[in-house]
Amino acid sequence: MSTEFSSTTSGGISRHALEAFRRSVRGPVLQAGDEGYDDVRSVWNGMIDRRPAVIVRCLGPADVIAAVNFAREQGLGASVRCGGHNVAGTAVADGALMIDLSLMRGIRVDAKARTVRAQGGARWTDVDRETQVFGLATPSGYVSETGIGGFTLGGGYGALRRKHGMTCDSLISADIVTADGNLRVASETENEDLFWALRGGGGNFGVVTSFEYRSYPVGPMVFLCIPFYPLETAGEVIRAWREFMKSAPEEISSNVMFWSIPAIPEFPEQFHNRPVVSTMCMYPGDPAEGERITLPMRRFAKPLIDLSSSTTYVRVQSQYDFLFPPRSRRYYLKSIDLLELTDACIDRIVSIGTERPNHDTAVPIWHFGGAMSRVDPTATAFWRRQTPYMVSVDAIWRDAADDHKVRAWTRAAIDSLREFSDGGEYVNFPGLAEDGEAQVRAGYGGNYERLKAIKRKYDPENLFRYNVNIKP
Repeated sequence: MSTEFSSTTSGGISRHALEAFRRSVRGPVLQAGDEGYDDVRSVWNGMIDRRPAVIVRCLGPADVIAAVNFAREQGLGASVRCGGHNVAGTAVADGALMIDLSLMRGIRVDAKARTVRAQGGARWTDVDRETQVFGLATPSGYVSETGIGGFTLGGGYGALRRKHGMTCDSLISADIVTADGNLRVASETENEDLFWALRGGGGNFGVVTSFEYRSYPVGPMVFLCIPFYPLETAGEVIRAWREFMKSAPEEISSNVMFWSIPAIPEFPEQFHNRPVVSTMCMYPGDPAEGERITLPMRRFAKPLIDLSSSTTYVRVQSQYDFLFPPRSRRYYLKSIDLLELTDACIDRIVSIGTERPNHDTAVPIWHFGGAMSRVDPTATAFWRRQTPYMVSVDAIWRDAADDHKVRAWTRAAIDSLREFSDGGEYVNFPGLAEDGEAQVRAGYGGNYERLKAIKRKYDPENLFRYNVNIKP
């Protein structure tokens, strides 16, 4: 027997098959020991240290098709790296094929139609930079280095959610390579079931090589409201914020966040590392009108610092980037939906925010409603449309020795809020996606069975299983 065909790589893959795969793609194909392998397998979360059998750095849809076919034929699971945070670490798996889209970051804006098409490896900073040339924006997240792929597929909460809906609500179409290696277009008129599933069903159904979105007139100048209050006023501030948001216009999508003033030159040194509570929002219309409307948010108590100002949309979208540095921090994000923000619930949240395990960890309260809540929960895969509030624990730390302690604290904090919740959670804040079937049902809610049927249709062997996984 020819040794060319019988020899295998350390990952058990036929060397002949691997060489044929290399010849079939334009992008680099990497294995352990190759230059760049360790850099590419390292994702944003410093906790994640996994070794794929093969990494393919795709340059276009043809590379993705070849990669999906190779993974299926070799019996490998396929993980997908879109190029952004991936705090759960699901973009990389031991012994799998890692399909890396991070080199695919092309953007095209149609200003007349108010649409933007972005490749699957793009980040929101790429999209914002190009759409703002035309005074347009697509609803996105709060950190510009977030990848558009996982964010969109999981739903997408951001600063325009009450005015223009979630990111998945702006999706017009997607080009996706499914488990059979076919490139499909998913839209309202093509592969409608798949299009429904992509708007909130996560990365269960294939590799999205490009997204087409609606965009809306926003910026370039907006008003940023961001006062910092002493921690001891948190209960007072949250109650005032709760009442203010009952009649706030839909232009205001607001959070309250427990965190600590960072030790950076932009803040007075005497306040560095001081725990605070901050009310935050961006008014996407006329900055002068935004300043007038948000003035009450700056007077809930006496602020320590008030950085509210007229500024650019691009600056607002990148203002929190420094909180999420790549690879040098360890991340664990969990969330829970709240049925109501009662006084008792506020007291519990204040206790959590006061007991944060370190200065880096943040505890935001998210307020919902408006455009995102007017979409029927069955119209897209994203089920949790009627949730009025959500609390997330954005656990961030630096020392691996603290892994167990911080994760345990985060889970206990979320569990302490369950009496105020129906148990719903956001699939984009899944911890390490370690909670199995219970987590899947909590995330997808009443749309779970329909999602499962679509998963069986497009990925019956669960090739795409590294995610908040819907098992076929």
